[in-house]
Amino acid sequence: MDDRATGNWWQRLTGGLRRSSSALGGAISDLVSKRKLDAAAIADIEEVLIRADLGVEAAGRVAGALGKGRYEKAVSAAEVNAVLAAEVEKVLAPVAQPLAINAAHKPFVILVVGVNGSGKTTTIGKLAAKFRAEGRGVMLAAGDTFRAAAIDQLKIWSERSGAAFIAREAGADAAGLVFDAIRAASEKGADVLLIDTAGRLQNRTELMDELQKVVRVIKKADASAPHAVLLVLDATVGQNALSQVEIFGKAVGVTGLVMTKLDGTARGGILVALAAKFKVPVHFIGVGESVDDLAPFSARDFARAIAGLDS
Repeated sequence: MDDRATGNWWQRLTGGLRRSSSALGGAISDLVSKRKLDAAAIADIEEVLIRADLGVEAAGRVAGALGKGRYEKAVSAAEVNAVLAAEVEKVLAPVAQPLAINAAHKPFVILVVGVNGSGKTTTIGKLAAKFRAEGRGVMLAAGDTFRAAAIDQLKIWSERSGAAFIAREAGADAAGLVFDAIRAASEKGADVLLIDTAGRLQNRTELMDELQKVVRVIKKADASAPHAVLLVLDATVGQNALSQVEIFGKAVGVTGLVMTKLDGTARGGILVALAAKFKVPVHFIGVGESVDDLAPFSARDFARAIAGLDS
């Protein structure tokens, strides 16, 4: 049964975003409880939204919408939160796009990138489980050859999900492994090939060069690939996510985002700032450790959860 239908996902989403919504809701409530909505109050609300990592553009939209018809009137925190949810949803709606697997490409090659500790390997495992549940043949490639632990972790996910698995010994050439993986996935008739990569800081040029080499090798094996490049972002890094999207985007042409660890931060608003600035599709968000805690991104659900509203 679909989690959305049962309400389980909504409960997990609101629970996962509780730190973000509480921080915002508390600050907004304090601001509007004893004053009318004048220019100073609107400016203060805008400042709260910027501090909550929503970004200048989204904060300005909310402030502008608040002023319409409410100027010099008493407003409730609930009214402000309703406007917040509506405006955030408008920012997010264009980027809330599902990850579409094009069956014309077999295997459909998904390259997964991100900095150290962003949750790449776990995200790949969860995606593998989702694709397997849809009846797809999946192969996982352990392209993070720097860390034996990452190879072992991906192997466990492959066994858990019933996905095929390809790896080399720790320290092997990642580009060579990826080339072999595409050939193996093709021979096996896999529908989807998910490629893990070593975590790399976006400010280390030599590591980004290495990632570009992996992309070049993928194209040698299949000129149309990679068919998707997913950047996994850790929500707890806040503003640093902006530079990650910019630099990984320039280096390897990121086609979509997955945001993890929203349950561990009060900075969930950064997703709104990313949507406003980069307009890159957001495919999935994660609010916990279990397989079911990674779900397709819904603009309405996220906007209402971060504003602290009911579904």
